[in-house]
Amino acid sequence: MSAVAPRDPDKLAAGMLALFVHVAFFALLYFGFSWQTEQVAVMSVELWQSLPEAAPERPVAARVREVVPPPPVQEEAVIKPEIVMPDKTPEKKPEKKPEPVRPPEKVVPEAKKPVETKKVAPKAAQPSAAEQQAARDLAAQVAATGRVVDEFIGKIQGKIRRNVIMPPGVADDARAEFLVTLLPGGRVLSVKLGRSSGNAAYDDAVERAILRSDPLPLPADPGLFNRFRDLKLAFKPVE
Repeated sequence: MSAVAPRDPDKLAAGMLALFVHVAFFALLYFGFSWQTEQVAVMSVELWQSLPEAAPERPVAARVREVVPPPPVQEEAVIKPEIVMPDKTPEKKPEKKPEPVRPPEKVVPEAKKPVETKKVAPKAAQPSAAEQQAARDLAAQVAATGRVVDEFIGKIQGKIRRNVIMPPGVADDARAEFLVTLLPGGRVLSVKLGRSSGNAAYDDAVERAILRSDPLPLPADPGLFNRFRDLKLAFKPVE
């Protein structure tokens, strides 16, 4: 009685796998090589014993160019100027007609202008002795009033000038003008600077002197107050 050894299943599987791998490898090499190979182009060559003769060239016909003669030049017709013969028949001069004689013009005498008579204005009636005396008295009164007004204006300016406290640095030709409004009795109502001297310190000094001089001197006659209601006074440092 003989004993049979059992087959190993792992070895059989390994052998089958190795066989499959080898078959796949050979198939890959075969198909890859046949795929990359290119077909060689076949060239055909014909052999000639001698070169063929070239066809003879055809002669080129010469082109004849017809020469056309130019048209004949026509001679210009010579234009002869026409000579006009002057007419020898003398011209007839117009006959002078006698001018008609004009009758002498009549001289019309000029009309005499009327003589203008100058009108003599009547002489003004001379004033009587009484009227002349009244005029002299009025003139004397006006002159006396003017002297009184000038006298008191001088007194007013003198009083104000004595109260001026002179600031330093005032020019000698400085001139300040003020408009002073007075009340009856010589009281000062207002003082306004009309024209500056150019030195503000001197202007202020004169304005303070006017207020310090209140009341200002006035004449006793109340009828002369209207001449002193609004006074325009001018002041200089040196007078």
